[in-house]
Amino acid sequence: MKKTELLFLKEDVDIPYNWAAGRYGSLFLTRLRDEGKFIGNRCPSCGKVYLPPRVVCGPCFTPPEEIVELGDTGTLVSYSVVNYPFIDPETGSRRPIPYTLGYIRLDGCDTYLSHFVDETDPAKLTPGLRVKAVFRPREERTGRLQDVLHFKIVD
Repeated sequence: MKKTELLFLKEDVDIPYNWAAGRYGSLFLTRLRDEGKFIGNRCPSCGKVYLPPRVVCGPCFTPPEEIVELGDTGTLVSYSVVNYPFIDPETGSRRPIPYTLGYIRLDGCDTYLSHFVDETDPAKLTPGLRVKAVFRPREERTGRLQDVLHFKIVD
């Protein structure tokens, strides 16, 4: 059997791509970018409100087609103060530590949104705190969840 020598070529290749966020995902991201507003959708069968909007209600298997505008305030349900450094995929740089990642239930919504909270002192954090979204300036928004910089604690 004749051996074949493998040829390796190392080169950087730019492969641009786009993907669809879907009907509800696109609407959610567009409203976030253009209006600085959260939207969800409500299941007509059980009344559950989803954020971000979903194609089908998990418990009922019913399409929740009614769009619901949600406010920018909610409740901190759970959180983690992270002290482990890693490369942030958004920036390509080390993410400054510590930072807090919280599960937030926006008012009028039945699901949670995972996002950054601007407080890192565990003594000042507790489930049940009221929080408010802080958005990037309109001209800096690009239609991503990162258009919300973080949530801040409010009285």
